[in-house]
Amino acid sequence: MRAIPTQRETPRAVSEAPARACARADAALSGGSLAPGTARALVRAALADWTERALPGAEHLTARAGDDATLIASELVTNAVVHAGTEVRLTCRLEEETGALVVEVTDRHPSRAPRGGEPEAPPYENPEHGRGLRLVAALSEAWGITYRPGTKTIWARLPAGGDLAADGTEDAEESAENAEGTESAGSAGIPFDAYVWEAEPESGGEGWRAPRPYRRDGAWLGRGALSFLAEASDLLAGQLDEDLVAALTGQLIVPRLADWCAVWLEDETTGHGGWSDGARADGPRLARVWHADEGRVEELSRALEQDPPPPSDPLSTGPVVYPWPEKALHLTEGHEEDTGPGTALAYRLVAGGRPLGTLVIGRAGIGRFPDEVTGLVEDLGRRVALAIGAARQYARQATISAVLQRGLLPGAVAEIPGVRSALVYEPHDKGGPSGDFYDLFPAGPGRWCFAIGDVQGKGPEAAVVIGLVRPWLRLLAREGYRVADVLDRLNQLLLDDATEAADAAARALVAAGARPTAPGDGPQTRFLSLLYGELTLVEGGARVTLASAGHPLPLLLAPDGAVRTVARSQTLLGVVEDATYTSDSFELRSGDTLLCVTDGVTERRSGSRQFDDGDGLAAALAGCAGLDADLIAERISGLVHEFGARPPEDDLALLVLQAD
Repeated sequence: MRAIPTQRETPRAVSEAPARACARADAALSGGSLAPGTARALVRAALADWTERALPGAEHLTARAGDDATLIASELVTNAVVHAGTEVRLTCRLEEETGALVVEVTDRHPSRAPRGGEPEAPPYENPEHGRGLRLVAALSEAWGITYRPGTKTIWARLPAGGDLAADGTEDAEESAENAEGTESAGSAGIPFDAYVWEAEPESGGEGWRAPRPYRRDGAWLGRGALSFLAEASDLLAGQLDEDLVAALTGQLIVPRLADWCAVWLEDETTGHGGWSDGARADGPRLARVWHADEGRVEELSRALEQDPPPPSDPLSTGPVVYPWPEKALHLTEGHEEDTGPGTALAYRLVAGGRPLGTLVIGRAGIGRFPDEVTGLVEDLGRRVALAIGAARQYARQATISAVLQRGLLPGAVAEIPGVRSALVYEPHDKGGPSGDFYDLFPAGPGRWCFAIGDVQGKGPEAAVVIGLVRPWLRLLAREGYRVADVLDRLNQLLLDDATEAADAAARALVAAGARPTAPGDGPQTRFLSLLYGELTLVEGGARVTLASAGHPLPLLLAPDGAVRTVARSQTLLGVVEDATYTSDSFELRSGDTLLCVTDGVTERRSGSRQFDDGDGLAAALAGCAGLDADLIAERISGLVHEFGARPPEDDLALLVLQAD
């Protein structure tokens, strides 16, 4: 998002802040989980750009105003993403005359009101929303909502320099800063109103000293803490490995909020808490231990493994006292600045009503954690639990998909005497079932059959079709049906299956009292392209009979480099009732190579061009003359990948058969 200075006058709306701006930045953001983080980065970049270029009004910008604008943009975008789910437009502008900053966020779901002061959801519901308009109201001098046809805009106006001293906030924080370092946390007369602690590197630059006591810092817990939670949400979002989530949690907490932390993960189906009837049960797994002094991690890990968190209310995310690991954190050589025993707290990690583990934090030299810190860690724990739950859900889906994919493909391809074979199979979605499939199997004495196909769509729908077609293909082939007859019967099978699915859906709708489906609604015809062939051994090679049903045509490479097609294009399977298919036959002589591919090869794109434009696949195959089957498969696959700058966007499969 580039800041664009403008000099035009804009009519001042009654419901909005004054609109005469000397600098303006606009950006369209997707309604996804990364939008808040993107919004923060864009606002920071715009403010820095305006300051560097000394645009009119930029002299009023301060670090405080920039932080507030960034946080407001983050919260408003979070609200829009969670409660509207549409594309979001972010606008940040600077008023030339007053130096005030105006942040506007527009979404396309005006029927939903923005989140404001509703009651907090119960802990077990783990809300994902931001702090809402309460934060916006606290940081801005004016804010409002504008409804227009099809859109809703929430705006906030921050005064020049972020000066809101009228309510005493600045004075209170200035007093806190003046008192900083004069008394340690927990001292008499010093309330735990806001704290943070820091670790300082030793003068030699190696290791860490024991952290100083918490210092009072109202600005950080008032604004920085919220920004910290927002940044943590962005960091944890999209992590697909629970151990990585645990590692990131440690880095977020240490050293800012605690000396050390540990994350235990447990089986959510059993909910074991570590102890049962006084004896160790199959309890949680210690996934990560983090300490400000890395030299202490190993010893601390050994101590914590022997003392997992005891059982507690599985749905309560609030802190409970955890025994201080005194043996692991005693005064040792090289750690002369230890401040003695401290306090440790355990937080249950719960998502969707399921206990996923426990987060433990500890800090030496204090009698208790400030309430503000415990609340902040509890908020962070909810986000950690959501990230762990999402990672586990992804892992379950990936496992199911992998098992399903293995069941849809042959465990091994058959070996044909006198014919070498090579296969390349690359599904686009590594975590889900592919739409491409292949097979090479014996069909009787001296007979082998091969197939390579591409189902309409991907995912579970494609898996259903493959699971239906491949067993029938083998059954019909082993029953002695000719190539053309196999395609005839598969075509009718797909049509019958689609009809049965549509009838079942209609009956379900009638039973539920729903309205009849409109044309195009409900289950659709499931079709596929298929290249199917039969190979029988003859003297000097093999005789091949094959047929293509809407599939890229196979190519035959002669030893001299000549390339020709060896089949005719016919209708896709599962589309036309009573379609009749025919087959073609040819001799695969010694040195001849047959190449069969899916459209992931022929339609590989580079800009507006496709790999097979101008018979590109035939030209690539001609350049493989003299190579054996494995090298041909490797070269064609490599050329396909090199054809475009980006990775392939479709599944890719190719089968090579070569007569010795």
